[in-house]
Amino acid sequence: MSLISAENISLNYGVNTVLHHVSLAISAGEIITVVGPNGSGKTTLLRALIGAMPPSAGTITRKPGLRVGYIPQKLHIDPTLPMTVERFLRLTSGIKPSGKMPDLPDLAERLIPKHMTAQMSELSGGQLQRVLLARALINDPEILFLDEATQGLDQPGSAAFYRQIEEVRNRTGCAVLMISHELHVVMSASDRVICLNGHICCEGTPENVSAAPEYQALFGTGTAGALALYRHDHDHHHDHDHPSPKKDIEAAESC
Repeated sequence: MSLISAENISLNYGVNTVLHHVSLAISAGEIITVVGPNGSGKTTLLRALIGAMPPSAGTITRKPGLRVGYIPQKLHIDPTLPMTVERFLRLTSGIKPSGKMPDLPDLAERLIPKHMTAQMSELSGGQLQRVLLARALINDPEILFLDEATQGLDQPGSAAFYRQIEEVRNRTGCAVLMISHELHVVMSASDRVICLNGHICCEGTPENVSAAPEYQALFGTGTAGALALYRHDHDHHHDHDHPSPKKDIEAAESC
């Protein structure tokens, strides 16, 4: 049984259709990366799957009682606002200020700074992302959503963070859907890659991505595991009223 499935969904902002006839399913333990140019609807798709935005057409089905963890693209903490790591976890977890702080899962415990008294505003980018990941793991999610969670981190920091994501999946069995512009994430951590540009252009395994002539023309053959920005040249046309079947990325006819 899929944790979440979307069937032929479309989503509009006013008169503009951002997503056209998108269908996908996410299974337990699966890591999926969504790539695409700016404005392609990646974050909109994530919000629709979470339930923050209802689709204009189509249906989204979620497993009853599905537990979801979420790591935002960025989180601004006012530097003048006193906010310790423990206080942040209490506020965002719904724990009463006077209530006992529950024991964190072992994996979450190892992600955050040793001292819960550290100020959130003083954390480095990498430390903040580990705190956000620890927060997302508190309720033992069945699926974890990441919206370009390593934005602003350097390459070693990004690589370390996504190794932690892989460990989360391997140890907990939760599914992961992440949006990323970093190809080393796609190549090293994903089971499946979805190329989105308002609709699903193509999808497949990372091995198929690296073998595609279009990928090699853009990034060469030695970029596996290296940081690179994803670019999608959308020079083809789809009839959104009569969508054609999705092409596997191995054929590379759409990318």
